[in-house]
Amino acid sequence: MSTRLYLIAGEASGDARGAELMRALRERDPALEFFGAGGREMRALGGDHFTDWADEAVVGLWDVLKKYGYFKAQFNRMLADIARVQPRALVLIDYPGFNLRLAQAVKRAMPEVRVIDYISPQVWAWNRGRIPKIARYLDLMLCIFPFEKPLYEESGLPTVFVGHPLLDSLEAKRTGQPRDPQLVGLFPGSRQKEVRKIFPVMVQAAQRMKSARPELRFEAAAASHELADAMLATVRRFGESEDFCRITVRNSHELMQHAAAGIVCSGTATLEAAFFGLPLCIVYKVAALTWIVGKQLVKVPFLGMPNVLAGREIAREFLQGDATPEALAGETLRLVTDPAARENLQRELAAVIAQLGDRGAARRAADAILNALA
Repeated sequence: MSTRLYLIAGEASGDARGAELMRALRERDPALEFFGAGGREMRALGGDHFTDWADEAVVGLWDVLKKYGYFKAQFNRMLADIARVQPRALVLIDYPGFNLRLAQAVKRAMPEVRVIDYISPQVWAWNRGRIPKIARYLDLMLCIFPFEKPLYEESGLPTVFVGHPLLDSLEAKRTGQPRDPQLVGLFPGSRQKEVRKIFPVMVQAAQRMKSARPELRFEAAAASHELADAMLATVRRFGESEDFCRITVRNSHELMQHAAAGIVCSGTATLEAAFFGLPLCIVYKVAALTWIVGKQLVKVPFLGMPNVLAGREIAREFLQGDATPEALAGETLRLVTDPAARENLQRELAAVIAQLGDRGAARRAADAILNALA
């Protein structure tokens, strides 16, 4: 009988990582059977054994509460499906708010199922005290940042640092094009609520930069056509035409390589920008209640991952009330006009990326999973 694996990913990024892992696993053992829930990429590999649900991204307390019934139903459905499939292992890919609760339930009901987490939850940022509890219902942790490995191993959880999967996907997207000294990139995030909160401030910052430097041009990266329409409406709301800021769809990686500097929403995009050497400042704004609660929970001094990895603020962060048009314009103009500042930041970003190890994260993760099952 073939070995069955049940994989669960939430959001588009988790779906991409899950598909990479499935391909690497199948290269090593073509007889593996995949079941689970993810997005279009994982479903393309797993077929009818997979539920497509990875578009269900939520940010903030209110979003979670509004969709509680939906997530509860999905939780119960997946738990029943795992009991039916009886997989050798449950592989959870990112999405810790949902996946860690499911891991606990599966371990309690089906202790014979090996529970493996790929892309470790960032509990080191908000509650390191949870790590010993997590260790009780996981059998293997696969982490993507080097400093995470000793944190989990201290609790007795077998942990493998596999490297960051972005190194593979981004390397294939290098263009080699020169930077345009008059182009500023705006990256407001991939979620609708992020764009609604952050892009207006970016547009206002761009207006101030344009007043100081009329030769500057602006381009914004939208994650979807729907978000592009919303962003264009924002540009017009501030009295500008579509020529003021070109908006492109799913073009962020090319823009990161072409722009002289950029304003980037905190999240995975900051690490992508670091990979491509984009001189950047980091911005984030959320609902007031979410920010107040988050401030009580987050235990690290920085939000942007390049700064977390560097252990200091190498890229300026402008968060919540500090994310003003004046502040963003001032820092971005400094990067645009000061070659020494740009080059120094690019050296710092390259050092951060070097910490992430070599390419091949999915292959190393697949090897670790199969070794654990053996």
